[in-house]
Amino acid sequence: MSQSDIEIIVEDPTAPEEDSPSVVSSGTVEIAVCLLLLALAVTLGYDNWRTGASWDSTGPEPGYFPFYLSIILGGGSLYGLIATLVSHRTARQNFVTRAQGRRVLAVFVPTLLFCLATQFLGLYVASFLLISGFVRLVGKIALWKSLLTAVVFTAVMFVTFDVAFDVIMPKGPLEAALGR
Repeated sequence: MSQSDIEIIVEDPTAPEEDSPSVVSSGTVEIAVCLLLLALAVTLGYDNWRTGASWDSTGPEPGYFPFYLSIILGGGSLYGLIATLVSHRTARQNFVTRAQGRRVLAVFVPTLLFCLATQFLGLYVASFLLISGFVRLVGKIALWKSLLTAVVFTAVMFVTFDVAFDVIMPKGPLEAALGR
């Protein structure tokens, strides 16, 4: 057997189970997305029609181009909806299984909490909590390594944004107490 014929197989112990039950099918998600985009197109089209979607003596009114873009979006949404409804009867594929959904939520929920925490704690404290939590809970890294990683990342971010480029970032009570 030559060196190029060797195949290395690595098992991921955290990979989702193969036999996990389906939560939702691809067709259902496609239909929901098409309906949401169609609702967005109708809303944008109505609002741009209301603000003016025609030409006046000086040229196009403010809603002219967005109105026609919303018509294109609506047409694409209708096409996608019809195509999905026609093919939905023939092929049923899983969009996400329960195990895959848990893995997505393991990232989505902390990220959502980070966005909320940023409003009250400031960017740097919220970032510290997010990074240390991810490294510790998702990465299963030692506590001291996760805290060190979060401190270094937050410090680099602070020096980059606040010191070097003087960018205004959301501040929390800790930064206010430190006079920043």
